[in-house]
Amino acid sequence: MFSTFRRDLHAALERDPAARFSLQVVLLYPGFHAITLHRLAHRLHQRGFFWLPHFIACLSRFLTGIEIHPAASIGPGFFADHGMSIVIGATSIIGRDVTMYHEVTLGGTGRSTVKRHPTVGDDVLIGAGAKLLGPIEIGSGARIGASAVVLGDVPEGCTVVGIPAKVVRRPEEASH
Repeated sequence: MFSTFRRDLHAALERDPAARFSLQVVLLYPGFHAITLHRLAHRLHQRGFFWLPHFIACLSRFLTGIEIHPAASIGPGFFADHGMSIVIGATSIIGRDVTMYHEVTLGGTGRSTVKRHPTVGDDVLIGAGAKLLGPIEIGSGARIGASAVVLGDVPEGCTVVGIPAKVVRRPEEASH
């Protein structure tokens, strides 16, 4: 768990040019506070506790403005930049080194009791205000534009924008 803590800390230092030193991130970054509290709540949730993980998640939401369900799985190196109003649903799965900006929603559709939230691959960037809805797959290296509404799968390395989101760049186009 300590190595994941360090990786989350370094993610903020690497991806935010305003972050100058570790203590600044630890003391002043709500996105870092939210992911740290989530990791504690998630670990307790995995061990079968119910009330305490939800209390920690509620406390974290109150303190940071970021709502992450304790059941959501988030890989190391997560960075929520200006994280206010981020919502991550219970069956969300987020890979390694994902960057998410404010007002992003990983939301469910319907009342299914199985997988109902997005799965996000590694090294994905999700722009401010984007809404990813339903049990969709976001491929590794994808870029989601600000305010995009993503209702379907996004292939690896693609960039999507718009409402509803459409692919505007594929990996083979990026090198030209």
